[in-house]
Amino acid sequence: MTRPDLRDQIELVLFDVDGVLTDGTLLIGPEGEALKPFNVRDGVAIGLLRQHGIKSGVLSAKSSRPLLTRATQLGMDVVKIGFSRKLEAIQQIAEEQGIAAERIAFAGDDIIDIPVMREVAVAYAPADAHPLVLEAADHVMTTAGGRGVAREIAEDLLLARGLDLAGMYAHMLGDDDALRRLVQ
Repeated sequence: MTRPDLRDQIELVLFDVDGVLTDGTLLIGPEGEALKPFNVRDGVAIGLLRQHGIKSGVLSAKSSRPLLTRATQLGMDVVKIGFSRKLEAIQQIAEEQGIAAERIAFAGDDIIDIPVMREVAVAYAPADAHPLVLEAADHVMTTAGGRGVAREIAEDLLLARGLDLAGMYAHMLGDDDALRRLVQ
């Protein structure tokens, strides 16, 4: 059964971290600290969502200082880390944010994400997600985890709202017509 397309009604986008916002690589430094490689394109995506009135956040079973630092740097609205029971966390987030699950999108890549993907309005998966996650997703991105998945999702949601690419980025140049002139 195909679900209705609710992308134009999304108020909050939540991202799993390892395998979505990162490629799943975990680097361990000499002092035992964990390092995570994030993609700058995804940082732009969070700003883009914010500019267009869509909140963002992370929902991860793991907790790490690099993740908390990155989420804080980006000014994400929701930071739920260390939650292995993601379905309970999504219900808590919906209540705390005052946003119905029918207005939430989620991007996940592994088996633990499937219950959440079934609960929210729109489920996304990176191109290299687990096969069962790809089946559960409403939309599979062309990019792999850690390679700009959030950027692709942000653009997809804004295109669904009727914006074109030039229009969604015009604010970054301070002139609504500047970007259109550049891309013509």
